[in-house]
Amino acid sequence: MEHLEIDSMSQAFSEGDASATPSRKVFVKTYGCQMNVYDSQRMTDALAADGYVATEAMEEADLVLLNTCHIREKAAEKVYSELGRIREIKRERERTGAEMLIGVTGCVAQAEGREIIRRAPVVDLVIGPQTYHRLPDALRKARVGEKTVDTDYAVEDKFEHLPQPKSAEIARRGVTAFLSVQEGCDKFCTFCVVPYTRGAEVSRPVSQILAEAERLVAAGMREITLLGQNVNAWRAEGPDGKDWGLGRLLFRLADIPGLARLRYTTSHPRDMDDELIAAHRDLCSLMPYLHLPVQAGSDRILKAMNRRHKAADYLALIERIRTARPDIAMSGDFIVGFPGETDEDFEATLNIVREVGYAQAFSFKYSPRPGTPGAEMKDHVPETLKDERLQRLQALLAEQQHAFTQSRVGMRFDVLIDKPGRRAGQKAGRSPWLQPVIIDERAGEIGDIIPVRITRTEASTLFAETL
Repeated sequence: MEHLEIDSMSQAFSEGDASATPSRKVFVKTYGCQMNVYDSQRMTDALAADGYVATEAMEEADLVLLNTCHIREKAAEKVYSELGRIREIKRERERTGAEMLIGVTGCVAQAEGREIIRRAPVVDLVIGPQTYHRLPDALRKARVGEKTVDTDYAVEDKFEHLPQPKSAEIARRGVTAFLSVQEGCDKFCTFCVVPYTRGAEVSRPVSQILAEAERLVAAGMREITLLGQNVNAWRAEGPDGKDWGLGRLLFRLADIPGLARLRYTTSHPRDMDDELIAAHRDLCSLMPYLHLPVQAGSDRILKAMNRRHKAADYLALIERIRTARPDIAMSGDFIVGFPGETDEDFEATLNIVREVGYAQAFSFKYSPRPGTPGAEMKDHVPETLKDERLQRLQALLAEQQHAFTQSRVGMRFDVLIDKPGRRAGQKAGRSPWLQPVIIDERAGEIGDIIPVRITRTEASTLFAETL
């Protein structure tokens, strides 16, 4: 799995139209990556047509959805633990005569299926990542006591039933947006469950992507991040009848008036082609930040992981990207303690980190995922040794991140203002390198892109004066 950007997160959406006075409320708790955040929004959009408005308070919800991630260790057990807590809330609501339906969606739903209802009878529906468009039908069955497990899908259905929210609803979400262009993965890394929970790589048609991007920009979005489990594997037939890759798509999206910034995540090193690198060189709207996981620095471990590239291949690719875009910031993922990892293998990982120099990175101890080849491997590394190696790696990565943040002090660049600041008198924005930037609230309005100079830092946050 490549997109480990978010360890664990919980988010409830609240874009409902209060004037519509809907009769039902939905609470969505989201775990995992940006794709799950995007999927949660898809579900709330689908449910809006069914009379649901989002709430941030689980206790008042008529429907609770847990949109789950299966990447981390004991992911399913964490879901069952949360369901135990929700069961008590449901009992309390039922005492007052109120309804509360409970659904599990996402990758744990796909992996566990009917086992979820067997272990947690409080659950009314289990919906896999490719069947969210059938959620309203499942709810109608649940209201008459029929439990639903829907994890089957046809590959061609993945992008056929995306809900189309109104422009006013989109506008309430801010000035940055995710746009899914690809799902699934064919790489079959031995540590990863994604091919089993998200299926094969499928690319969304160009026409759908452009239409959604234009709707987002018309509603006020200034920055769009293209999403995929393996986003740079995206390929589709373009309007010119030719085969397009992600680079060509980015060039076309950059032509949309009002779309100021583009990003994409998450990538695999084997799918970084010449045209995509050229997009980093030629498109000023494509931000100089790239999440390109390598996972390990040892060729022996990379082979055991089925990454199908060597450390030297990765380093050569980084050099090509930096030649094309010298100011690009690199982000990555690392797994320590993969079965059979020796001290020499781990030192190779530290060496590749030193050579690349990461502005941001995510690092984890290896944990066996049921059903993956890695879970069947021998020579597992002791947990105490994993802990020690992870601490050493994270110390090095933290040192690099701090150095990158400090290197921004004194720099001048444009910042997209995207939300109010946490403190009075402030607004917050994001740098081209995805760092939070705090400015004076009088500097501009949300959605403005303004020139600033960085004056100081606190942790990973930049503070700026306007120019």
